Amino acid sequence: MTDTLATKQGKAEGAYVAQAFKDGVLRLTLTNPPANALSLATIAELQHGLDAAYRDREVRVVIIAAEGKVFCAGHDIKELNAHRADADRGRAFFAQTMDACARLMQTIVGLPKPVIAEVDGMATAAGCQLVASCDLAIVSDHSTFATPGVNIGLFCSTPMVALSRNVSRKHAMEMLLTGEAIDALRARDFGLINRVVPKEYLNQIVSKYAQTIVSKSPLTLKIGKEAFYRQAEMELADAYAYTSGVMVENMLARDAEEGMGAFVEKRTPEWKGE
Repeated sequence: MTDTLATKQGKAEGAYVAQAFKDGVLRLTLTNPPANALSLATIAELQHGLDAAYRDREVRVVIIAAEGKVFCAGHDIKELNAHRADADRGRAFFAQTMDACARLMQTIVGLPKPVIAEVDGMATAAGCQLVASCDLAIVSDHSTFATPGVNIGLFCSTPMVALSRNVSRKHAMEMLLTGEAIDALRARDFGLINRVVPKEYLNQIVSKYAQTIVSKSPLTLKIGKEAFYRQAEMELADAYAYTSGVMVENMLARDAEEGMGAFVEKRTPEWKGE
């Protein structure tokens, strides 16, 4: 593990995100209950952790989790409201917060390593957006999800971006227009999450997913994740043309040569990440 991550083990005084690294997995934990709100400082700490993970070859998977009964209640409404006293009625601070949050969500999607949301509790507004932005989401049977901004006169427009890219339009609009919470099973049916598990087994099952992914070629995962999100925005013919080229380049990689050879020879592949 690099010095960057080595120095970030645990939680620094005054910090809102704890970091822990083990066996190729970086765990980022929101540690500001009860709301675990995405204040500007919290967003910055998550961004820092993801940026460090991007640079560190030893990090193969990132898990985003939280302490307490609430995974993340979204933006810090008290912090936002406090800036209404600014000369511009908060416009500059609002823009700064939304821009930072948008960058964070795009970093998750663009990170060349899988990101798993480990959710135990409520995820609302930008917290729901955070879950939707992750590549996988494994949740406890106590978890709920909502985009309730409409209830306070603030439509969840930025959470809508991630939400509408994971669930059907009708389901997204149901959540956005009513602001009502859905339980974990309904969230799974909507396609917002992958799996619902008993609370007491959540960490164990997420860790198993992470280690399964760690066992794969990091180069292959990087290629595949980037291709997945890029092709999803393309027309069908363009998507096939693009992914055909991706597969050709992937097959020329040393890891693909090793993996295909290991398959034929019935042995475990040894990945080099190249």
